[in-house]
Amino acid sequence: MITGMDRLVAAINGGTSDRIPVFCNLIDQGAKELGMPLQEYYSDGEHVAEAQLKMREKYGYDNLWSLFYVGREAELLGCEKIIFAEDGPPNVGHMVIKDYDDIHRLEVPEDISSHPAFQEPLKCLNILKREAGGKYPICAYVTASMTLPALLMGMDKWMELFLLGPASVRDELLAKCSEFFKKEITAYRNAGADVFVYANAFGSTDFVPMRLFKELSLPQMEKDLSVGTDGVVYYCGGARMNAVLQQVIDKLGLGAYYLSPLDDIAEGKRIIGERGLTCGVINDIKLIDWTPEEIRSEVKRMLEAGMPGGKFLFGTLVMPYGIPEGNIRAMLEAAYEYGRYEGHVNG
Repeated sequence: MITGMDRLVAAINGGTSDRIPVFCNLIDQGAKELGMPLQEYYSDGEHVAEAQLKMREKYGYDNLWSLFYVGREAELLGCEKIIFAEDGPPNVGHMVIKDYDDIHRLEVPEDISSHPAFQEPLKCLNILKREAGGKYPICAYVTASMTLPALLMGMDKWMELFLLGPASVRDELLAKCSEFFKKEITAYRNAGADVFVYANAFGSTDFVPMRLFKELSLPQMEKDLSVGTDGVVYYCGGARMNAVLQQVIDKLGLGAYYLSPLDDIAEGKRIIGERGLTCGVINDIKLIDWTPEEIRSEVKRMLEAGMPGGKFLFGTLVMPYGIPEGNIRAMLEAAYEYGRYEGHVNG
């Protein structure tokens, strides 16, 4: 039987399997799958692992997630309150950094793996590895050091410090966040994750002008990824990356690039070429209201742009909680149908 890992490895290596790999990022939907509120669901890594395995089996896509919610990283750095919604992702309810003195006081945990806030994700990872390790790629979400401060002090305050300074305080915070990032990705790597989604809104010129991208973003990303780039996927949180791809490839040499739904797939594929895996990403917010026919048409368009020449993956962003199940199925069935490689014989 061909597995998700088989499909991913074939795509990375420029070969073909029965079809392209399909990554469907269902996160909060796991609570619905198990029939429990989000707060109860995220209280136990066993719940998350069980739902991830069930949803992958139910829909047939190729990846699994160890992600609970992005605010989990803030909890590792001292956040004491998470606000849980009934129908959407939990949010940070306590800012760790309220003034510049808090930046000076911020302490990075010595060992992420033994931190209380890491124990449930670790439990989840251990179960996923035991049940599906080597068969389906297990994904971890790691926020880049340049984006992490937004979780600790709010985006407005971070943008003010980032753009206006003082530079010494900004750089102190970035150094601490980079130290945290390196420890976190190492903890996930040691726990058995295969794919590391390197989330950095500041890696896109949608967020920062090209001058600051070159002067600050690129050098900071090099620092983050000095611990190794195996399995790391470049992701700008849905922001466009075609304008910076050439520089990122030259400087970082990552193996996979998770485009924005707003990026031109054919252009991104042309820039990346044989140097990495191009991931074409659907605008999954539109899946809430689109008809199944509209969804099929969009998937077909995307695959026609991305599949020629191989080294292509179809993916989603973090799927909104409100997408009807029928639309999830319509998207995936279209990806499986239009993503087939002609002439492949199973076996």
